[in-house]
Amino acid sequence: MSALPTVYLARHGETEWSKSGQHTGRTDLPLTATGEASARVLGTRLARFTFDHLFTSPRSRARRTAELAGYAPEVDPDLQEWDYGDFEGLKSAEIAVKRPGWNLFRDGAPGGESPEQVSARADRLVNKLKGLNGNVICFAHGHILRVIAARWIGYPVTLATSMLLDTGSLSILGFNHHKLEEPAIRVWNS
Repeated sequence: MSALPTVYLARHGETEWSKSGQHTGRTDLPLTATGEASARVLGTRLARFTFDHLFTSPRSRARRTAELAGYAPEVDPDLQEWDYGDFEGLKSAEIAVKRPGWNLFRDGAPGGESPEQVSARADRLVNKLKGLNGNVICFAHGHILRVIAARWIGYPVTLATSMLLDTGSLSILGFNHHKLEEPAIRVWNS
């Protein structure tokens, strides 16, 4: 077992709202048939690895993705998606009409979470993950996983704007030169 963790980030499979581009934070939607199929494919991709620690968001779309991939992870509330507040269920184009120039990672969501709140949540999780050994897998959501990756490498939440993440994708966090002080993104959006 490695002295430092290798962290696998699995984004949940497709839902109707992820397909349509609607912001899905606290709304608990099921996976589509395509989302369920991609979760099974994810399981096939992960089958060659052994995981020492397994975590999931409390939302059913992440838990179902884990289940279809063949895992029963522990629920960690820090993995839940950004709380979009007043923007829950809206598409970016609809939000732009109300708030021209709006950027979630810079401006946050009115009635929901601020970038500082999400950063604090991600930092808590990152500190926990960096204290583990071996292979770790986290099943979660697009925006929170982007923030976790940005905070893993010590960058502000705004970096996540430039880190696109598809449903059913896999990313891997690790360390350069096997040094804790050199966190790195090994694979992104695979």
